Amino acid sequence: MQIFDRIDLLIDADDCRAAIEEARALLLQLEQRSDALRHAIDDFLLDLMTLAFIVECYGRGFEFLARTLARRRLAKVRLLSGGSTPL
Repeated sequence: MQIFDRIDLLIDADDCRAAIEEARALLLQLEQRSDALRHAIDDFLLDLMTLAFIVECYGRGFEFLARTLARRRLAKVRLLSGGSTPL
């Protein structure tokens, strides 16, 4: 499974904290060629942390928008890293 496919699955994981750590480890495998890519990765990880906070504080009923934002940030990381983005 490709890195981005695995990370996309992590966005829906039940254990958000473990998903953050695994996503961080997977993203470290990417060759970070530019500042833009590094910033995009940081933004994506921040969105995952926000998702974990929302789920922790408010439950599963409120996380849809945070998951959507995380997926959009992941698409930006994928694009900047040279990976293909699904339409």
